[in-house]
Parts: sequence; C-alpha cells; structure tokens
Amino acid sequence: MTDHCCSRRTLLKGAALGAAVAVPVLASCSDGSGVPGQSPEAGERLASLDDFEDGQTLVVMTAKGVPVVLTRQGGEVVAHSGVCPHQGCAVRVEVDNLLCPCHNSKFEFDGTLISGPADTDLDPTVVHLDGRDIITGP
Repeated sequence: MTDHCCSRRTLLKGAALGAAVAVPVLASCSDGSGVPGQSPEAGERLASLDDFEDGQTLVVMTAKGVPVVLTRQGGEVVAHSGVCPHQGCAVRVEVDNLLCPCHNSKFEFDGTLISGPADTDLDPTVVHLDGRDIITGP
C-alpha cells in the first residue's frame, strides 16, 4: 500500500493555482514578444497635460497594452518607450528614476540608461500635443 499525501483533486487544485500565479509573473518578464507592437499606433490619445504637473513623469499604457513614459517639461511632453530593452519588462516610476522591476535596470526620466543589465537607453517615442491632449505620432 502506498502512502498518499493528498488526493488527486487536491493536487490538481494546487497545480491550477500555481499556474494562475506563475503565468502573470512570467509574462511581465519576457523577451518583449509579449508586448504587442512595442510601438504605439499613431493617433492614439495617451493622456492630457492636466493629468500631471510640470517636471512629473508617468507611465501610461496604450490601448494595446504598450507602456509609454511621459515626462512633462513646461508645455511640452517628452516620451519614451516604457519597455526595458533588456528583456521587455515594463518600467515603473520611482522617486529618482525609472526602474525595471524584473532585473533592476535603472533609467533617467529622459530615458538614459543609469545601470543594467540593460545596455541601451529607452527608445524615444514620437508624440505631439493636440490642445492639451498628448497624442502618439508626428
């Protein structure tokens, strides 16, 4: 007679729970292929100047889930990809910089690489203002 620590049902429930937790964690740390398009489509409204103050940086998501870093400089906005060039994770805003939570690459708010493992800056993203709206593309 064999000793079983748990029933088949308990084992399957545990496996399903483990998969439900692992998939989002692994997806956030991918090679970039999981980020559709990586470049936002032209003509999409990302935010408004009213959404953040002069000197403030924020990360917004396009309709297709592509992260874009926006930094307000007076009445202008500078934009960069929010996708870390190391393995495609989305960066986030910290107090003094942008941080890739997957492997701790750090970037200045202007997209310049501070420290790796990433070895390049964040790609610039073209945006323009339409009134107070920030729109992707030239």
